[in-house]
Amino acid sequence: MKLYDDLVWRGLIKDFSSPDLIDKLNNEKLTFYIGTDPTADSLHLGHLSSFLISKRLKDYGHNPILLVGGGTGLIGDPRPTAERDTIVKEELFRNTECLKNQVQRLFGFKVVNNYDWIKDISAIDFLRDYGKHFNVNYMINKDIVRRRLESGITYCEMSYMILQSLDFLHLNKEYSCTLQVAGSDQWGNITAGIDLIRKKTGQEVYGFTMPLILDKFGNKFGKSEGNALWLDKNKTSPYEIYQYLVNTDDSKVVEYLKVFTFLSHEEINKLEEKVKTEPEKREAQKALASEVVRFLHGEEELQEAIKLTECLFTGNVKELTDEEIEMVFKGMPTIETKEDTIINIMTNNDIASSKREAREFLSNNAITLDGEIINDENYIITNNKKNHIIRRGKKKYYLITVSYTHLTLPTT
Repeated sequence: MKLYDDLVWRGLIKDFSSPDLIDKLNNEKLTFYIGTDPTADSLHLGHLSSFLISKRLKDYGHNPILLVGGGTGLIGDPRPTAERDTIVKEELFRNTECLKNQVQRLFGFKVVNNYDWIKDISAIDFLRDYGKHFNVNYMINKDIVRRRLESGITYCEMSYMILQSLDFLHLNKEYSCTLQVAGSDQWGNITAGIDLIRKKTGQEVYGFTMPLILDKFGNKFGKSEGNALWLDKNKTSPYEIYQYLVNTDDSKVVEYLKVFTFLSHEEINKLEEKVKTEPEKREAQKALASEVVRFLHGEEELQEAIKLTECLFTGNVKELTDEEIEMVFKGMPTIETKEDTIINIMTNNDIASSKREAREFLSNNAITLDGEIINDENYIITNNKKNHIIRRGKKKYYLITVSYTHLTLPTT
């Protein structure tokens, strides 16, 4: 199957600038670019789909360039709702370096920074050499700009379109770049760049966009949406990525398999059938989570994520370290307590409303401590681990941090 047909099958093309692009994607070797502004020190899952599309183009023989917007990041791409917060230069430059290292490690793309060619352009040159090619009526008819007209949009934000177009022109001149790839919210900026290059050089260049990838609630994967899953494992652990994806809704999992993995059509079709016939096995979700974590963090981190997931599913956390318990139960309210009997811990921390209710839970085998059933109301945790999990019934978990009064130090 040709590249374009594969991209269409995976649902990865929304808009494209010319029918000629189909043949060029299938039969030529294009230099193309994808851009991101360094508003954070890591990419997140919302970026991953775009970068994986770029990798698909690279694997097919096209030449990718990642543009990190050290210059455009100082301005901020217009949002549909309000102007972005301004980021100080020092933070932006630090983020730029982090993104460069991350992208080169994961994807092996050439990385450029548009601050390098924007910083020396004077205001007069900017207006004379570039601004005069942009019709204001054309600019305000772009979707995001038009949506902001009632609430107000600044000239600074309006200028972003010109800067991104300037980027395309610069890369065209310096690297013979003839294609820009981006999310569908960048379509107006892409077409503006195509127009600028045509006016300045007479050359025909191209662009295509990908649909934005949404969660089951219709929200973008992004830090502005409050649901960012970072590709940096120090910000979002491989276990958290795995957990999120393994819990993907049946209605979204096949879409995500096409977008986020390099599984073949045949493999994805088989998993789609499993979703229909044996949804309880969640084979598609497990494949999705495994493929993404393995790609981002490697086999060892994947196996660790699977181990932690199994411990969460079984409730058997006895063998987990304090650090692993904190990772698995991240976000769960933590109860800090001194060394005490299980019944006192339960009643003093609202695990049970009274000692009588606590005794009922204990006698009915409804209380487990680190995966083991506890019946003795006078049971005292005596090992040296700081973190423990009390589970009440099937779904109520409590993270208990114990400070011991008489610690027994391990022998050496």
